[in-house]
Amino acid sequence: MPPAPAPAPRLRADVTALPRYVPGRAAPSDLVDKLSSNENPYPPLPSVLAALREDLGRVNRYPDPASSELVTRLSKALAVPPDHLVAGTGSLGVTRDLLRAAAGEGDEVLFAWRSFEAYPLLVWATGATPVQIPLREERHDLQAMADAVTDRTRLIFVCNPNNPTGTAVHRAELEDFLDRVPARVLVVLDEAYREFVDDPGIPDGIACYRDRPNVAVLRTFSKAYGLARLRVGYAVAHPPVAAALRACTVPFGVSGPAQAAARASLDAQPELLHRVSTLVAERTRVTRALRATGFHVPDSQANFLWLRLGTRTPAFAAACEAAGVMVRPFGDEGARITIGTPDQNDRLLKTAADWQA
Repeated sequence: MPPAPAPAPRLRADVTALPRYVPGRAAPSDLVDKLSSNENPYPPLPSVLAALREDLGRVNRYPDPASSELVTRLSKALAVPPDHLVAGTGSLGVTRDLLRAAAGEGDEVLFAWRSFEAYPLLVWATGATPVQIPLREERHDLQAMADAVTDRTRLIFVCNPNNPTGTAVHRAELEDFLDRVPARVLVVLDEAYREFVDDPGIPDGIACYRDRPNVAVLRTFSKAYGLARLRVGYAVAHPPVAAALRACTVPFGVSGPAQAAARASLDAQPELLHRVSTLVAERTRVTRALRATGFHVPDSQANFLWLRLGTRTPAFAAACEAAGVMVRPFGDEGARITIGTPDQNDRLLKTAADWQA
């Protein structure tokens, strides 16, 4: 008789009910325009590639665990003290570590919904309870979020601009919200798409954090800087929060090549921001064209657009893919479209117009 199967390892019973993070699928070939993952469509600059090649010769050595040189560069660029900065594996990795530092079983974590898809997953992993506050007209309902704060609330995420809607909260409403949140609650301004903001009414999170000890800011090199594969981001926070965050980070998490590329990207900032301005101009063009075709498109301050299509969402995504364009569907809610190169955007617009006809 064959031996009886060994019992499976005991795992958390609630894992099967865990909400899954669903990334944009890989493009099946180079002939398909991948507008589904909010990636920068342009390849790394030559100076960034040179920094990567140089660092690859040292991959037998562990990286600087504190990303010290990168932190020093960021400290000067942002005019914040070095001990207020913590680097991590993208803003997603820093988000996970902040939650580990701030929340646990019996605590609550607030965020808008729909917002960044990883929030519920990461909150669940800490044992805390996610509290989702519905968007109002595709934007954060900050009044409702402030009303939802309880004695159990430990952390609040404000994704600004919001993923996937691209909408952003303005300075006065954010300041009013922060005034209402108790000082014991950590407010995290997730600014992964900050570089794409061109509305002067959208606040810079660094300015908000300076005189508010309970405010932290997340940023990343994945989007505007085009280093998505290397996974490097950072938090700006006051020393008590930053120290707790460092205690929860994975040692040697940010690789040497990632640190080198991020430093080179800061040196090449004028070139990179020129690319950003190109994408912002394309965002305006694509928005106008989609609206002219009959789509409702909220004003976006990110590198993507949101179409709330409801039950038509799967059909739209399928039509786009059949035409060689991948967008990111969110169930029966809507589709998110990353801004690509002009040629890619033209193909998207033709596909959308044909589908709408």
